[in-house]
Amino acid sequence: MPESSRAALHCAGLKVRYGGIEAVKGVTLSVQPGELVSLIGANGAGKTTTLKAIAGLIPVAEGSVFFHGEEITKTPAYRRPAKGLVMVPEGRGVFTRMSVIENLQMGAYCQSHSSQSSADIKALIEAQLALFPRLKERYKQLAGTLSGGEQQMLAVARALMARPRVLVLDEPSMGLSPVMVEKIFSVIRDVSQSGVTILLIEQNARLALEAADRGYVMESGLITSSARAQDLLADPAVRIAYLGESP
Repeated sequence: MPESSRAALHCAGLKVRYGGIEAVKGVTLSVQPGELVSLIGANGAGKTTTLKAIAGLIPVAEGSVFFHGEEITKTPAYRRPAKGLVMVPEGRGVFTRMSVIENLQMGAYCQSHSSQSSADIKALIEAQLALFPRLKERYKQLAGTLSGGEQQMLAVARALMARPRVLVLDEPSMGLSPVMVEKIFSVIRDVSQSGVTILLIEQNARLALEAADRGYVMESGLITSSARAQDLLADPAVRIAYLGESP
């Protein structure tokens, strides 16, 4: 059976260009059902571009994206969440002039246009507020008035409202306090253990690999290494380049 059929998410020879610049140069990676996989690399390596191509936010120049065996390379971005592929972008992207509860309701848009009842959606909202008690305290508050950490919680909660089969996270800890980072990663681990497949980009490579089952290393638009997360954590080259250790 080909990898594209077995994997929850599979990219084959993915290339993305910005004008004459090839930002992603033939990336092949897979995330198996139930896995948490981290993609690490320096700034400018092409990680975010890869995730945006997977989510359909930018066009793919060459290569293919498969979601649970179905090729979705040309599927419009707005149709991918309904299939179960949901992204939390870098910078959170919450609707700042909407309340917390309204943001969560927007996350359920795909559900409201399916067979889900209003009672099902209400139960989804209650589940997110239980997962993020801070949001429950502020559910009538405008999202734009929340702290950065609270907005990140809301972005993740809104994504979970879509009942993702694969959750794609881009830099969830960026700009957050250590306490908030710990909370966000605790939730990410809980979501992973609940069975949701996760592909994660994270500036804190150690934290990302400690949470992950497997990892990929990306440099200059290419995957240069892949292994079990624990093996990457023990790799001297990775420790020097990405974990801040001295040679």
